[in-house]
Amino acid sequence: MARHMQREGHKCGRHRVRRLMRLMRLVPIYQEQKTSKKHPEHKVYPYLLKGLAITRPNQVWCPDISYIPMRRGFLYLVAVMDWHSRKVLSWRLSNSMDAGFRVEALKEALARYGPPEIFNSDQGPQFTSTDFTDVLYDAKVKISPLGRLLRNRLPGNGWTGAGAGSIIG
Repeated sequence: MARHMQREGHKCGRHRVRRLMRLMRLVPIYQEQKTSKKHPEHKVYPYLLKGLAITRPNQVWCPDISYIPMRRGFLYLVAVMDWHSRKVLSWRLSNSMDAGFRVEALKEALARYGPPEIFNSDQGPQFTSTDFTDVLYDAKVKISPLGRLLRNRLPGNGWTGAGAGSIIG
């Protein structure tokens, strides 16, 4: 922003711009991290929801991760949700993308509500890593990737746009 202002002919430095933005309660938008990219070594799962009517709770669950911008970096919010009821079954907050907080959220949801039939997520490495999928295998849950047509319509990706927006401001 400071460079843009200087190019426009205004004399100001980055510290002044930062202070003025803070006074106006403006928050810079950071570039999103690319967590939905497939990891080349992780298994690719078949899509199991084609033609399936989701008619009851615990039939299909989905996870999502949102990024909450902080002064220095991000906080990561993971939620496990039921597609039928759109209820958040469990959630965890972390300052790193390690697998621990994602696995904890999944284990809590399984302990509280029992296993779903299908766990539907994107093919990002955070949900296809062996430590995460081993928990699903042990609970005898089928794993399915999020279909391209549904990616922006169902609650699996709802947190990234609307949820993050309501957290930020």
